[in-house]
Amino acid sequence: MKISARNYLKTVVKKVVTGSVNTEVTLELAPGIEIVSIITKASAENLNLVEGSSAYALIKSSDVIVAVD
Repeated sequence: MKISARNYLKTVVKKVVTGSVNTEVTLELAPGIEIVSIITKASAENLNLVEGSSAYALIKSSDVIVAVD
């Protein structure tokens, strides 16, 4: 797989919650570190996303906001 996105992270699918139109996918980068994404139900089915499978999180954004307390 070759992609133009520079920000991609290898993850493990931790949780898949399927709705009528969209699916919420929780991806685990490391123990206790997760990313949650909402994708279409059709996309989740096409990718065969199931708990425990490997997946990449691709982050495409022109801005990253950093904040501290």
